[in-house]
This record gives sequence, C-alpha cells and structure tokens, in this order.
Amino acid sequence: MAEPVPHVKSALRTVELLDFFAQYPGLHSLTDLQGKLGYPKSSLHALLRTLVDLGWIETDVTGTLYRIGMRALLVGATYIDGDPVVQLARDALDWLAEATGETVHLARLDHFDVVYLATRASRHYLRPFSRVGRRLPASTTSLGKAILASRDEAEVRGMLPADLPSLTRHTIVDPDQLLADLRRVRKRGYAVDREENTEGLRCFGVALHITDPPRDAISCSVPIPRLTAEREKDIAACLLEARERIERSALRQRRAY
Repeated sequence: MAEPVPHVKSALRTVELLDFFAQYPGLHSLTDLQGKLGYPKSSLHALLRTLVDLGWIETDVTGTLYRIGMRALLVGATYIDGDPVVQLARDALDWLAEATGETVHLARLDHFDVVYLATRASRHYLRPFSRVGRRLPASTTSLGKAILASRDEAEVRGMLPADLPSLTRHTIVDPDQLLADLRRVRKRGYAVDREENTEGLRCFGVALHITDPPRDAISCSVPIPRLTAEREKDIAACLLEARERIERSALRQRRAY
C-alpha cells in the first residue's frame, strides 16, 4: 500500500483560510483570524498579503480588515458552469419552477452540509434571489435529508456531528429523531423540511440517483400560507417527475459515451 502523501503546510493553511472566509462572510481583522485559526500572526499576515496580491482576498479601505476576493467567485462560477449535473438538471429545474410556481434548488452533499448549485426563483418572489454557493447543515434541509435517507442508518450515524446544529425552533437536534425522520423519508419517497432552517417555509426534496450513493438532490420551497395537503401531493409529484427527467438525461448521456 502506498504511503499517504503528507500535506504541504502552506497549502493546507491557504485552503483552511479560504474555507474560513467562505463559512464566515464579511470583514475580519488579523487579530480575529489569528484567534479563530490559531496560526502565528506573522505567518498569517504574510499569507493574507500574498492572497490579497493574487486576488483571492480583499481588504477594506483601511487595509486592516479582510474578506473573500473576486478570484474565489470566478473559480466558483467555473465549477458551476462546468458541473455535469448542473447541466443535466437545467431543463428539469426550469420545468419544475414553472410547474409549481415556487422556488426550486439543486444542491450537493459536502461532508455533513449541502451546498446549493442552482436556484430558480418563485414567480411570487419579486426580489432578486439566489442561494447558489450557500452551505447549510444537511439535517436541516429537505435536500440533505433526501440524500441522507439514501444511505443506511449505520452510515448516517457515522456521518453525524457530535451536536446536530439548530437553526430554528423546529430543527431536529436529536440523532434518534433524525434517523426516525429519515425512515419516514424512505417510506414516503421524498423528504420534508418543516421550517427547520427557515421559519415560515416548508421544503420538499428528492435525491437524484445519478451517483451511487446519491450526493445530489432537488427541492421545492413553499411558504406555509400557500401550502395545503393537496398542494403538497402536487409538489411531490412534480419533484418525482423532475427527478425522472434528470435521471433519464444522465442515462442517455452515459449511453452516448
């Protein structure tokens, strides 16, 4: 068996620093970053200046506060533009948004989070809206729960963090309750987020069986006042139809190769 390749410390610190800025948007001082990351202040300052010069990090007008830079956006946009699942799902997401009239999302599992890759805004939503690039705990979203439900309980238990995050008063924070909810997802055929990451919003999600195990899912978000039992059935049916369209496209693409 080949020996594991050791991490290059400077590269590891660079990635950790960029991950920090991605997780905590906004401006941060050198002292704040040093306290959060624990790097020696002198080496952290040198790393920050290098990344500023390269465009990965920007400063405020004083030059003392730091945030993520434009180059991160360019690289992130390239990831989205070149992702095959985003391409496969484009037409189905357009159809799903039109069929439901609600906001729809495509997201991917990353460790125990889901990262949003594509969004179609509701026709009822008049302000600009996009979650692309946003990261949320998988256990708090229908997208994440749909993906987790595609795995067996032993695997899910191994993925759970020490403490399940709580975003609203409705969030499931007990591991056994989460596993019970995932069993209901498997039986029902789709996942439901009952105001677990946003108050006043219920979301429905299904995993895409393109990879084994699935790592992508699509969802539809509906404000509680517009939701009825019949409406839920219609949205679930539309989600399943959209999933079938995407999976058929993936199958045709594989056969073409």
